[in-house]
Amino acid sequence: MPEPLLFEKSSVGRQGYTLPPMDVPVQSIDEVIPSLFQRDDAPDLPELSEMDVMRHFIHLSIMNHHVDKGFYPLGSCTMKYNPKVNETVSRLEGFSHLHPFQEEAPGALRLMGELGEYLKAIAGMDGITLQPAAGAHGEMTGIKIIRAYHEDRGNPRSTIILPDSAHGTNPASATISGYQTVQILSNPDGLVDTEDLKAHLNEDVACFMLTNPNTLGLFESSAVEIAKLVHDAGALLYMDGANLNALMGLVRPGDIGFDVLHFNLHKTFSTPHGGGGPGSGPVGVKAHLEPYLPLPVLIPRDGGFVFDDSRPKSIGKIQGFYGNFGVMVRAYAYIRMQGARGLKRVSENAILNANYLMRKLEKYFLLPHKQHAMHEFVLSGDWQKEKGVKTLDIAKRLLDYGVHAPTVYFPLIVHEALMIEPTESESKESLDEFFDAMISIAKEADENPEVLLNAPTRTPVSRLDEGLAARNLDVKYTREGS
Repeated sequence: MPEPLLFEKSSVGRQGYTLPPMDVPVQSIDEVIPSLFQRDDAPDLPELSEMDVMRHFIHLSIMNHHVDKGFYPLGSCTMKYNPKVNETVSRLEGFSHLHPFQEEAPGALRLMGELGEYLKAIAGMDGITLQPAAGAHGEMTGIKIIRAYHEDRGNPRSTIILPDSAHGTNPASATISGYQTVQILSNPDGLVDTEDLKAHLNEDVACFMLTNPNTLGLFESSAVEIAKLVHDAGALLYMDGANLNALMGLVRPGDIGFDVLHFNLHKTFSTPHGGGGPGSGPVGVKAHLEPYLPLPVLIPRDGGFVFDDSRPKSIGKIQGFYGNFGVMVRAYAYIRMQGARGLKRVSENAILNANYLMRKLEKYFLLPHKQHAMHEFVLSGDWQKEKGVKTLDIAKRLLDYGVHAPTVYFPLIVHEALMIEPTESESKESLDEFFDAMISIAKEADENPEVLLNAPTRTPVSRLDEGLAARNLDVKYTREGS
């Protein structure tokens, strides 16, 4: 039986909360709210006890899949478990009640300033802005900095080059910033084809946007050569830092030639990720790009940090205030708790977990690129498709095993892709449970594919007609009988 909705549980006169007695003069509604803005009738709200409401929301949380409930190997999105102490710290009143227009907030400025210094040290960058509100916003900010740099030299340039394995936000950010995009190919090893890159580099190229490790989970081993090729053409090298959780303490992007990168604090540095936010996408730059950072820039002064607006070449302000501060608090707490050695271990464990799973699964699913991966890897469902089972069917069946599906059908350069990122926070036992589920599904595809075609069958909602839902979207609850 489906759980009754709140309206269906409603009982006239039932209360869950009683307001305290009024301690100010009582005014009529007309004195408080002009009649123009008043409802004609009272809102139709459910009447429930506190217990009813609590059980309703707990039930919803059980119906939904989330990282606290089970394994969530969503490739590229890094859905890892985040320590609850960071949530507690972010809710301290001195942080959570701070108004963004408050002029005297040395503690908050120090936290932001020190966080910026840590991020610069991790990535090998010289300057940073914490303003961008998400990874894609960071990409756009980085590209605007690159444009300002080229305009300052008399040639704004018109083109940005991307590999065919790029995140979809990369070409979107380039296009929205006014650039044309050119896609280059991957070589048979799944890495940038440097010969194809050479053929497209010229004085119209503003930058090359590269994700490293790339979306196949592979480290771009020619990064130093790529940086030289790009710089010799007068262009800049941008790094999509979405996969930085594979590099911390092992490789600093700034040391191998990247000029700009964005960080995903909500992926690598401990903010719950998903459901549309919150996010944070700081941008780090090398010294030659510091003059173009968004205003205001946080700088050290007299043992603390202050905002500096004296940047005539700045691209200006790109966020209403100074960034998503609550995300910064979580990231700061995470970095301070881990320390340099701990952050390195995070990356090492992410790499170990990914390769452990990849080697166990390659006997049951096609592995297009067989070299060691970094933090994630990509399988293909082509073997199963030969038996009438698509990657989407595999993903749906995983829900019956209590596991969220990996990213499917991305990157586009792998047919029937299953992009799996176990993250560093999963234990060997949970990885083995996922492996057992995957080989069970592989056997079902061989012996009883109909089970997969009808999956999921054990979830609160069975398989939806996604095409019909897209064409006839209806997300409004209608109370029965109204």
